[in-house]
Amino acid sequence: RILSSPARTRSLRLRSPPHPRPGAPGHPEHTHTHTYLQDPPGVLGKRLKDSAETVVIGGGCVGVSLAYHLAKAGQKDVVLLEKSELTAGSTWHAAGLTTYYHPGINLKKIHYYSINLFEQLEAETGQAVGFHQPGSIRLASTPVRVNELKYQMTRTHWHPTPQFLIGPEKIQQLFPLLNMDKVLAGLYNPGDGHIDPYSLTMALAAGARMYGAQIYYPAPVTGLTPTADGRWDVQTPHGTIRANRIVNATGFWARELGQMIGFQHPTIPVHHQYVVTATVPEVKALEAELPVIRDLEGSYYLRQERDGLLFGPYEKEEKMKLQDSWIRDGVPPGFGKELFESDLDRIMDHVERAMEMVPVLKNADIINIVSGPITYTPDLLPMIGPHQGARNYWTAIGFGIIYIYIYIYIYIYICGEPPYDLIECDPNRYAHWTSVPYLCAKARESYGFNNVVGYPKEERFAGRPTNRVSGVYELLKDRCSMGFHAGWEQPHYFHKPGDDTGYKPSFRRTNWFGPVGRECKLVMEGVGVIDLSPFGKFSVKGEDSHRLLDRLFANTLPKVGQTNISHMLTPRGRVYAEVTVTQTAPGEFLLITGSGSELHDLRWIEHEAADGGYHVSVSNVTDEIGVLGIAGPKSRMVLQKLTDEDMSDTAFRFLHCRSIQLAGVPLRAIRISYTGELGWELYMDMQNMSAVYQALMEAGQDENIDNFGTYAMSSLRLEKGFRAWGAEMNCDTNPLEAGLDYFIKLNKPAEFIGKQALLEIKAQGLSRRLAFLTLDTDDIDPEGNETVWHNGEVVGNTTSGSYSYSAQQSLAFSYLPLHLTHAGQKVEVELLGQKYPATVTQEPLVLTEPSRTRLQKKQRSD
Repeated sequence: RILSSPARTRSLRLRSPPHPRPGAPGHPEHTHTHTYLQDPPGVLGKRLKDSAETVVIGGGCVGVSLAYHLAKAGQKDVVLLEKSELTAGSTWHAAGLTTYYHPGINLKKIHYYSINLFEQLEAETGQAVGFHQPGSIRLASTPVRVNELKYQMTRTHWHPTPQFLIGPEKIQQLFPLLNMDKVLAGLYNPGDGHIDPYSLTMALAAGARMYGAQIYYPAPVTGLTPTADGRWDVQTPHGTIRANRIVNATGFWARELGQMIGFQHPTIPVHHQYVVTATVPEVKALEAELPVIRDLEGSYYLRQERDGLLFGPYEKEEKMKLQDSWIRDGVPPGFGKELFESDLDRIMDHVERAMEMVPVLKNADIINIVSGPITYTPDLLPMIGPHQGARNYWTAIGFGIIYIYIYIYIYIYICGEPPYDLIECDPNRYAHWTSVPYLCAKARESYGFNNVVGYPKEERFAGRPTNRVSGVYELLKDRCSMGFHAGWEQPHYFHKPGDDTGYKPSFRRTNWFGPVGRECKLVMEGVGVIDLSPFGKFSVKGEDSHRLLDRLFANTLPKVGQTNISHMLTPRGRVYAEVTVTQTAPGEFLLITGSGSELHDLRWIEHEAADGGYHVSVSNVTDEIGVLGIAGPKSRMVLQKLTDEDMSDTAFRFLHCRSIQLAGVPLRAIRISYTGELGWELYMDMQNMSAVYQALMEAGQDENIDNFGTYAMSSLRLEKGFRAWGAEMNCDTNPLEAGLDYFIKLNKPAEFIGKQALLEIKAQGLSRRLAFLTLDTDDIDPEGNETVWHNGEVVGNTTSGSYSYSAQQSLAFSYLPLHLTHAGQKVEVELLGQKYPATVTQEPLVLTEPSRTRLQKKQRSD
C-alpha cells in the first residue's frame, strides 16, 4: 500500500498493516526485545499478604520503579498490585525516549538520576534494559528558537547535567542525514537516548523482588476502604491487604481508582502516534547510531530504530485526538496491551516536515504505525506525592510517556520528606475547579504545546476562565492582562488607551514593561488597588489550636488582633511554607498562604493535626472570602472616607487586624506591607467584593486611585528585599541561608518541626547565603533560575529577578558561597547567552514605607 494522496505517493510507503493486532509487539523489527506474557491465569498461585507498609497499585514503569526504590531503601512489606500483567497500559508501547533535558528546574534532577540509574541497573539486577545513549539534539530553525535554546542554557549551567549549545557544523557532524538549509543551532545532550520500556520495567521488577518487595498479578483492586487510624483496606479478588499507605500509579486507570475514594483526578488519555520504517540504506551504512533529534518547529521527535527510523509527532490541538469516552464511561474492561486505530492523514503535516528535514525518509517503507494512549494532565506535568483530602493516599500519575521517569521523589518522601522541591508536580495543584471540559481543553492545548516556544511569563489560555473567579473579575477582565493562578484569574497588569495590548511574549522586555512601571509609580506615590483573592485561606480553631500551630510554625504565635509572618519547616529544616498568621479571636486563627500552595499547605496542616491527635477544626475558606489590597501613601486617606474607624498610624498599627465596616460592608482589615508601602488587606465575603471595590474607586478619585497587578507587586517587593516562597525559600532552602532569621524563634519553648535540624545547621555553619544583586543590563531582566558566574566558574543561581522602576536598574536575588556575599562583590549573571556584570548590594535597595517613616522621625528628632 502507498499513501492515498497522489501528491504523496513518493513518500513513506506502507509495507505492513498500519497497526499491529491487539496485544502484539509494536513492530516486527523493533530494537527492543519484548517477551510478552501469555494471558495470566485467574488465580495468583500464591497467598496474598494480609498487611503491608506500602501498597503500590499499578504495574507499569512508574509503579514498578516505586516498588524497587522503596524496597531498596529498606522499607519492609512493600506490595505491588497489577490488574493484568506488568507493562500493560502506556508502558509497553512507549517510544522510550530518555533525556537529561527539562525546561523546569528540579525535574532536571530526576532526569539526571534516572539516566545514571539506567547505566547501572543491568549490572545490579542481571536484566538487560536495552539502553542506547547516542545523545539528542533539539533543533532551532528560527532566531526565536535560538533565543529559546540560549534561555534554556542559562538555566542549565548551574545543574550537573551535560548540555551544550552547538552550531550547524557540529549538528551535521553528529547527524549527517540532516538537511541543514534551515538549521541555525541545536541544544545537544550527549547522554540522552532511548530505552526499552518493557525491559526496563522487568529489570526494576527483578530489583524490587531482590530487595524484598512482593509483586502480585493479576490482582485488580476492587475497593479501597479507609480505616479510622489512617490506614487502608485494599480489596482484591484474592483477599484484602491492610496497608499503612497506598500509591495510585495506575496510568490511564488513575481516574477510576481515584473515584473509589471520591477523587476525580484530572487525567485523560491522548492518542499518540509514532511511525517506524524498515531498513534505510543510508542509516544502515552509518558507523555510529544517530542522535535523537527533536525538530521544534516541525513538532516531532525522530530517532534511529535498528537500521531504520522512528518518529513521533505532536499534532496541533485541532487535529490531535483525546480518548474522552474513557472519562465518561471508563476504560474498556480488559484493555491493556491494545492499540488504537492509526490515522496517518492526521499527522501528514509532520510527516512532510520530517521528510524535508531528513530527506532519506522520502523513500522509506513504513513497517508500523503505533497509536496508543498516553495520559495527560492539564499542564502536562505528572501528579506526584501525597494527596490532600485522604490520609496516606499518594499519587504517581499523569506521566505523558514522552520520557521515561524513574521516580525517587515519593520513596524518599514516604521515608521522611522530599529530597528537593517539586511543587510543580504536586497533585494538590488541582481542585474542584478542574472540570472535565477544562481538562479536555487543557490536554489538547498541552499536547500541542510540547514543542512551542517556552517564553518567560508564559500564559496558556485554553479552558479559561474556570468557575473560580473573584468578585471583581467581571469588572476588571477587559482592562487588564490576566494571569492564571490555581484556577483563578488574577490581573498581571492593566492597560490604558494607547498602550500596546494583548499577550505578546518575548525573551526581552515587551509590551507589559511600560504599564508595570506606571503601576509601580502609582503605588509608590499615590494609591493602588489589587485583587488578592487567590490567596489560600484557612480557618483553624479549637481547644488545641495553639498547640498545633506552635508545633507547625517556627515563629511565635501572634496575640489576638495581631498578625505575623510564620514559616512551616520540614524535619530537615527546609522551608515548607510561608504563612501570614492572624489570631482573630482567642484560639481562632486565620492563615493566609500563596495561591500556588493552597492545598499543598492545607495537606501538611491536616496531616500534622490528624497524626498528632489534636482537637482542632481546620477549614479551607479560600473560595468564600474575597481579598482586596490597597497600598500607597494615600491609601489611608481613601479608607478613612469609607469608615468611622480611626485608620491613623497610632490607632491602627502595622501588623494588626481589626473588624470594620467599610462602605457599610463588614470585613476584616489587616495592616500589612506586602509591597513595602503603607497598605492593608481587606477580607470580605466574596459576594460583597464588587461593592467594596467600587466604593474604594469612587472614594479615591481625588487621590487618583487606580489598579495595579502582580507584575508591579513583584517588582516592588523585590526592590524592598522581600523574599518570596517558591523562589528565595522552598524545600530546597533553609531559613537561615534565606535570611529569614527574624522570623525563626529557636528559643521558643515549643518543639516546632525542624527545630533540631536548624540548631544543627546553625552549629555547623552555612555554606551559602542569599545575596541581593544589582545588574547592568540592556533590554533584558533576570526572572530567576539563571546561572551566576565568577572568574569563569559557576558559583550559584538567581532565585527571582525584576526591574526596579524606582532605582531604574535590574535586580535579582541569588544564592552564592559565603565568601562572595559581601557588599561590593562583583559577579556575572547569564541572560540569553550573555554574561552581564552584577554587584552584591546591601539590601533593600529601596526602603519600605515603615522604614522611611522611622528614618524621617529620627532625622527630625536629631
